[in-house]
Amino acid sequence: MTTIQDCAIYPSLKDKVVLITGGASGIGSSIVEHFCIQQSKVVFLDINDKEAKEVIKFNSSKYSNEPIYYNCDLTDTEKLIATINKIGSDIGEVSILINSAAHDERHEMDSVTSEYWDNRMNANIKHFFFAAQTCSKMMKNNGGGTIVNIGSFSWMMGIGGMICYTTAKSAVSGLTRSLARELGEYNIRVNCVVPGWIMTKRQLDLWVTPEVKKQQLEKQCLKRLLEPNEIAKAILFFASDDSSATSAQNFVFDGGIVN
Repeated sequence: MTTIQDCAIYPSLKDKVVLITGGASGIGSSIVEHFCIQQSKVVFLDINDKEAKEVIKFNSSKYSNEPIYYNCDLTDTEKLIATINKIGSDIGEVSILINSAAHDERHEMDSVTSEYWDNRMNANIKHFFFAAQTCSKMMKNNGGGTIVNIGSFSWMMGIGGMICYTTAKSAVSGLTRSLARELGEYNIRVNCVVPGWIMTKRQLDLWVTPEVKKQQLEKQCLKRLLEPNEIAKAILFFASDDSSATSAQNFVFDGGIVN
């Protein structure tokens, strides 16, 4: 976890309503924490009630800023839209949207069915669009806003064993540029933060071995593993007015991968 001393403070983020998808674990929970440090009005969506309660307890005790949690299955588009609209009524219109939720489930190409393909697209890209569509209506009412999408370096690296995930994540880059074009006239900025291999609990539990770690560090210019807070800090910048001239861009944070 982070301390206030470790994090830049952006005055433009104070009291802004920030919506974060997938905020109960991984990079998402770090994003929630960093916006709590900024004293934003932090709202997050997830389906894991137990982990969400832990995120709420931690941030309310450490920063005296209790994030607000809504249980929402993001693959249920109607519920997603209804939940965001309820947030607008209950908390206030969303000024900042962080599309973070994703699921990098491994799978073999020959095992993919039509149903599985649709499920993976729903889990990893569809909700990005509909969250942006719904929140942008609120942002237009407020004279502007910011959207930050979370991509992945996996498709750039040509990583195998998860073709549905890498396809969806490559689409996040295209969606970012298209949304930026559509929404720019309303003073809504849209950017994409592209993480490299970030040491979330899921990654550490499932895939980090000494051999894999060695291979990863050989590719990186920075000879250390990357942490979730390093992505969260970048997102703060792109959500804040300090990046006011930036839109339609994809920014890679991968430790300097050199092939």
